[in-house]
Amino acid sequence: MIHSDKGFFDTFGGKYVAEVLRRPLDELETAFHEAMKDPEFLQELKTIQRDYIGRETPLLFAQTATKLLGGAQIYIKLEGLANTGAHKINNAIGQCLLAKRMGKKRIIAETGAGQHGVATAAACAKLGLDCTVYMGEVDVRRQQPNVASMELYGAKVHAVTSGSRTLKDAVNEAMRDWAANPDTTHYVLGSALGPAPFPDMVREFQSVIGREVEEQIAARKLDVAALIACVGGGSNSIGFFAPFIDKPSPRLIGVEAGGIGDGIGQNAVRMSGKASRDGIMHGYKSRFLLDEDGQALPTRSISAGLDYCGIGPQLATLGKQGRIEFTYARDEEALKAVKFFARNEGVLFAMESAHAGAEAIKLAPTLPKDKAIIINMSGRGDKDVFITCPVFRREEWLNFLHAEIERLENNREIHD
Repeated sequence: MIHSDKGFFDTFGGKYVAEVLRRPLDELETAFHEAMKDPEFLQELKTIQRDYIGRETPLLFAQTATKLLGGAQIYIKLEGLANTGAHKINNAIGQCLLAKRMGKKRIIAETGAGQHGVATAAACAKLGLDCTVYMGEVDVRRQQPNVASMELYGAKVHAVTSGSRTLKDAVNEAMRDWAANPDTTHYVLGSALGPAPFPDMVREFQSVIGREVEEQIAARKLDVAALIACVGGGSNSIGFFAPFIDKPSPRLIGVEAGGIGDGIGQNAVRMSGKASRDGIMHGYKSRFLLDEDGQALPTRSISAGLDYCGIGPQLATLGKQGRIEFTYARDEEALKAVKFFARNEGVLFAMESAHAGAEAIKLAPTLPKDKAIIINMSGRGDKDVFITCPVFRREEWLNFLHAEIERLENNREIHD
């Protein structure tokens, strides 16, 4: 179950693409499998993971949170301490290194919350590759700190104005670019979805998280009841879960974006709700939020990285089989989790990761004290200042923005 069977995980997965993309996908698949058997490539990847990404990341015992909640011991895998602030760098470095091995000089990527865009831009700067990032106009507006970081790394950020102007539209634009420039360009897809071999490839580069957790569990002799991760497309969760998929325990819990309600356009719940259906989009078959004509329904989440209508095919299969339990957290619950872990553990969760934190807050009190649960903190929350400040300190934030606008206007008048 770890690897796909000819690109399929049971009935999900595949390679549903235009003919123009068949050849680059086949070439990518061959290059990926060859690289993963090459000791020199693997050693170079390991060295970059250690010296540039900063692996391994810590497994923190959340002592105060555990005491306050009662029940199971809470541990946090601090992927937010990886270079660029999230797990996304694991896959970005792996794919960019592979692209360089293939002789590609130009990298394109899509991004929602911006963390994958930042990671890809940083990886390209490190490895000397040209970078273009496609990002929905809505996400550009709500994730300006990440846009600024991408541009500082030298990437060109293209704001996508079509459709809902969010992640799914950024994926569409990136796929069009790749189809037009397959010989010089590699598409660094940021999540464990899309046409084969991307789901296998992204999981493999992200599984460094799960392998480290497995070793850290053994070193501390923990009795782990559950691993909890947020799920958008699914790269952090499938990498976190990977070494445990074919084992009977622990429980694997994926937390989707519950948004503000159960209605269409109010959430991004694909596996734990009733609005999704099997479909084909962005080159693969999986579970999507679709209308009767097979068109993507609108989604909503306070977290840009979870605001996507589909889910990776391996995760969909594992959910269907019951190995992964899916649930969701509302926007309000995620915000409360941000504040809870910030104030009690000194750890600032990204809005995406806070969905997993919200589930841990509910689950821990129901389990015995000799059990442990581990949250994958897939990213840190400084990127979300434009989202959290208007909630937690609205008046101060408005005053700050007004003062900044006044300062910038004054500076412009002076320079003019």
